[in-house]
Formats: sequence, structure tokens, C-alpha cells
Amino acid sequence: MLSPYRLLTGFIAGFFATLVFHQFMVAVLWGAGVAPFAPFPVHATAPFGVPSILSLAFWGGVWGIVYALVDRHFARGIGYWGSAFVFGAILPSLVALLVVAPLKGASPTADGLPVSLLLVAVLVNGAWGVGTGVFLRLQRRILRSGSNW
Repeated sequence: MLSPYRLLTGFIAGFFATLVFHQFMVAVLWGAGVAPFAPFPVHATAPFGVPSILSLAFWGGVWGIVYALVDRHFARGIGYWGSAFVFGAILPSLVALLVVAPLKGASPTADGLPVSLLLVAVLVNGAWGVGTGVFLRLQRRILRSGSNW
């Protein structure tokens, strides 16, 4: 169902999953010397000059909308979390590596895709998928309970 509620909760879940789960995984991989970039980047992005982390969170929110529209088709029970990880690991990673990177002038596939970059993308975006599921379910539970927070 394409309700404004579903779209909004998906955006919020994806936005916060980027700030918490995605960046936590970047921090872990950066600390291990695997990720080629540090967590919470603050350099300005074109064309508006917003900090990179806010741009990442915004796009995480956009992906969160997509997630919220398809997560009812995920496996049930514990399998939901595997589905959440796979969704995040595959779709956003492919778009980032094959669409966004070339648009920004980088070509990760020109000399072959470095396995380490692929590993980072899969783990970071997979963590985002799990985080989006956590925040989406938390929002749904809070709203169903009638809580005022």
C-alpha cells in the first residue's frame, strides 16, 4: 500500500539507519583498515554544500521508502533480518557502485572491482538494511501502542 504513513516511516527509518547502523559499520571497517573512508564525513557535497553525512542520510531515507514498500514480502521471523541484510547489501550497493560512482567521475569497474570495496559496500549497506528494519519495526510498534513519543 502506498500510504503517506508508509512512505514517511520508511524515510525516517532509512535516515536514522544511515546515521546509526551504516556509520557504525563504516567505523568498524575503518578501524580494521578495510574501509577506504572514515565514518561521519562532513565535507561539503555539490551542489548545495551540505555535509556529506546529511546527504548520505537523505539518500538512506529515500532507500528506506523503497524498503518500506517491499519489506512485507521479506521472510517471516528470524528470516526477516536476513532478508533485510540482503536487500541493503545488494540493491543500494549496486546502485552506488554502478550508477552513482560513474556519475561522480569514478569508475570502480574500469580496472575490475576491488574485492575490498565490494566487501565494504555489502557490509555497510547490509548493516543499513538491518537498521532500517529495526527502526521501521520500532516506529510501527510505537504508533500501534498509541505512545505519545
